[in-house]
Amino acid sequence: MASFAANSSLLSPNSLRSPAKSSISSSPFRCLCISFNNNDKPTNLAATTAHPLSSSALQSHKGLGLWEKKESSSQTSAVRHLTGSLTSAEGLRFAIVVARFNEIVTRPLLEGALDTFKRYSVKEEDIDVVWVPGSFEIGLVAEKLGKSRKYQAVLCIGAVIRGDTSHYDAVANSAASGVLSAGLSSGVPCIFGVLTCDDMDQALNRAGGKAGNKGSETALTAIEMASLFEHHLKF
Repeated sequence: MASFAANSSLLSPNSLRSPAKSSISSSPFRCLCISFNNNDKPTNLAATTAHPLSSSALQSHKGLGLWEKKESSSQTSAVRHLTGSLTSAEGLRFAIVVARFNEIVTRPLLEGALDTFKRYSVKEEDIDVVWVPGSFEIGLVAEKLGKSRKYQAVLCIGAVIRGDTSHYDAVANSAASGVLSAGLSSGVPCIFGVLTCDDMDQALNRAGGKAGNKGSETALTAIEMASLFEHHLKF
């Protein structure tokens, strides 16, 4: 070790005081570790790291651990990105399952969805609306419609508003799990558009009020998912 320190220009006092005189140039490689041979011959580290090492040079300097610059392993040009389109809705068929309970909320949600379909060139004859008593029944009907293979997506619209009992939690959880199960079981996108709100004001604000219309958002999601399945995931 003493032999190395005496002979290496990297550890000399002059190189420490005057970085500009150092023989080490800017290099894309960085030394991580140093090992020594069993003999007493010093390794000229400064000469080794002054220039980038070629592959042959790397083989001859087995005592140095080096990081090499590597290109990114993922080539962006070779990666396929599959997305649904909002501009290719023509020819796609949709079913909308709507809960009649809290119709003061669910009907504006339905109107928002229908208006969005119209603006994105979905024909009226390609839309079927199915009314059910409440949000609890949505999942079963959605699964039936999905398995019919008549539709590229099923919208599920309802409104569950918190009351003074735990009934709210039971219905909200059942509606969410029912819609999820319908999509997984049928293989057709079933879009969750059931509002779960603390009070009626919150629900109305999301059905065309200050918070927009969640029915319209549900329709956009349905178009994108239907397009994705129809054009990219249809096996």
